[in-house]
Amino acid sequence: MSQGIQIGKLARETGLSADTIRFYQKQGLLKEPRRSEGGFRLFSPDDLETLIFIRKAQQLGFSLGEVRELLIVRNGKTQACSHVRDLLGQKLAAVEKKIQELRELERELQVALRKCNREIRKETASHEGCCPVLEEIGRITKYQEK
Repeated sequence: MSQGIQIGKLARETGLSADTIRFYQKQGLLKEPRRSEGGFRLFSPDDLETLIFIRKAQQLGFSLGEVRELLIVRNGKTQACSHVRDLLGQKLAAVEKKIQELRELERELQVALRKCNREIRKETASHEGCCPVLEEIGRITKYQEK
């Protein structure tokens, strides 16, 4: 019987923690590994490839559910190219939306910072009064609650 890869070595080779590997196993992303006589998990080279695939897919922003779907496609159980293209299109649309939201947040923060800087430069500004940005946030909150 050939030796398998123990979880510690697998963790080092994939850059994942042993806990993460066990979690992926419990989630069904990895098949149940065989065990040594001492009860240690013994993973295969295929498991190593799968873990590297999972890690790279997650770095691209895919959720575990989407990774599971990609693994099914990868294992040849569906039409790969068109399905992966659809998943990538959905992921790209979500990323573009998030970028748009972050750009809007950036603009709002820049405006708020300019207001703070103007207020601080005013010679008559009292540090005891309320900050105009805090007042505006309060107005926005009251408006949104109505």
